[in-house]
Amino acid sequence: MPGRKADLDGTLRADTRVVEWGCRGNPVACPPVDEGRREKLETVLKRFRNDPGSLIPVLQETQKSFGWLGTDTLHYLAERLHIPWAEVYGVASFYAQFYLEPRGQNMVRVCTGTACHVRGAEEILTAIAGRLGIDPGGTTGDKEFSLERVACLGACGLAPVVMINEEAHGRMTLESASGLIEEREPARVH
Repeated sequence: MPGRKADLDGTLRADTRVVEWGCRGNPVACPPVDEGRREKLETVLKRFRNDPGSLIPVLQETQKSFGWLGTDTLHYLAERLHIPWAEVYGVASFYAQFYLEPRGQNMVRVCTGTACHVRGAEEILTAIAGRLGIDPGGTTGDKEFSLERVACLGACGLAPVVMINEEAHGRMTLESASGLIEEREPARVH
C-alpha cells in the first residue's frame, strides 16, 4: 500500500514512497517519479485504460519513451495498473526486449545467427566490443553505445549483419563494422 517511509528515528520523509511487494508483503522504499516522467506515463496509461491485458504494451510504450524501464517507473506502473510490483518486474525482467538499465544512445546489434556466424559475425562482435571497450550486453560509460548479440535479424542474405539503431548494414567486414562505429563516435577518444 502506498505511503510515506519513516526514517529510523520515526520521522516521515516526503521524498520516498513505500510500496508493498514480495511474497511476504515486505515494503520497499521507492523514490517518486518526477513530474515530467509522470506526465508521459499518464499519456501511455490513457491509451491502454480499458485493456485488462495491457501490461506488455504499456511497458513497450514506456520504454519507447524513455529508452529503459527504471525501478521507479515500474513501481509507478504497478501502482497505476493495480498489478503487484513483483508481477510487473517479473514481466519486465523476463523478456529480453525490456531494459532495466539505461542504454546507450546508439544501440549496436550484431547478428550471430547461422548465416552470419559462418561469415565471421563472432569476429565482428569481438572487434566492435574491443573498440568500444565493453562486452556484449554492456553500455559504454558515456552512454553513447550499447552492444548486443542477437540470434537473428532476418537478413540472412546480407550476412553478416550489424544493426545500429534501426538501420541494418549487411555484408560487414571487420573494417566496415569498425567504420560504422567510427562514424558515430567523432568526439570519443580511442
